[in-house]
Amino acid sequence: MSLALHSTFTGVLASIPSPPVSYIDLGPLRIHFYALCIIAGIIAAVLLTNHRLTRRGAEPWVVIDISILAVPIAIIGARIFHVLTHPNFYFGEGKNTWNPFEPGSVWAIWEGGIAIFGALIGGAVGAYLGCRWTGIRFWTFADALAPGLLLAQAMGRFGNWFNKELYGLPTDLPWGLEIPSDNSAFPPGLPEGTLFHPTFLYEVLWNGLGVIVLLWLSRKATSLQWGRLFAIYLIWYSAGRVVWESIRIDPSEIILGLRSNVWAAIVGIVVGLAILVVQSLRHPGLEPSAYQPGRGRKDLDADVESQDNPSDYVDVSEPPSEEVAAGASATSTAPTDTEGTR
Repeated sequence: MSLALHSTFTGVLASIPSPPVSYIDLGPLRIHFYALCIIAGIIAAVLLTNHRLTRRGAEPWVVIDISILAVPIAIIGARIFHVLTHPNFYFGEGKNTWNPFEPGSVWAIWEGGIAIFGALIGGAVGAYLGCRWTGIRFWTFADALAPGLLLAQAMGRFGNWFNKELYGLPTDLPWGLEIPSDNSAFPPGLPEGTLFHPTFLYEVLWNGLGVIVLLWLSRKATSLQWGRLFAIYLIWYSAGRVVWESIRIDPSEIILGLRSNVWAAIVGIVVGLAILVVQSLRHPGLEPSAYQPGRGRKDLDADVESQDNPSDYVDVSEPPSEEVAAGASATSTAPTDTEGTR
């Protein structure tokens, strides 16, 4: 008995097990944990972004209006990018390309197969349209979204764990990931019990650290506006992705010796640096408002519209105690009605 407990305890410490199930059935409805992880990430990103946008003076929950366009277009972009970078999965003789009622079609997003870089492209298009609709500055929204985006990506990566996919090279490290040998993605020729780098966990930790860094920077470096915080997000995420992608062993298109997503990550770093430089030169100061010129809050308590005037900036934080005391003192010494007006 004690030997069995010891073996079990040692086994837990020596590796990371894969989940025994990846979905649950509720009557005729099959719910994949992969989808639940993505949905949970989206909700977390919306909540955090709403908090950050509201602090910038935006109308509460305007992020919902933007998300109505951004989220669906992001998912479509993520799927298209995955299909285009994995053509052998979906096109060719014997492949079920278009029939949505059979496994393996381009429509079967519930089977996995979305690309974060495609989501960024599609999401940027959707967010731009949503910002035009609501009047929020695009770069204000992007900066507010950046930490939440990393948080959503960290949570979404657990979906790969449930799907037993996108793991790395074999390893004998104590945190190696267990993959059943009967898994369709298990590399042929390797013995049963081989452990693999848990690249999903590496990215979860990297993205989680990135959330902390971005939140800290947004508080300490208030000049990181006009898309500069989003640029740092792009650089941070893409730099980590270059590393994790390089040790993954799932099939991928190879371009000039590098996986397609490594090239996408390199492009992400370049774009992030370009945004950082260009926006620093074009907009050295602070954003005057969370809203575009001529647009403003639509809720009943708002009467300020942006005219690109720094004085229009809405600060919803509490005033310093010194200002409160000074205001109270001025009120107590103000002339009464009996003294008349000048």
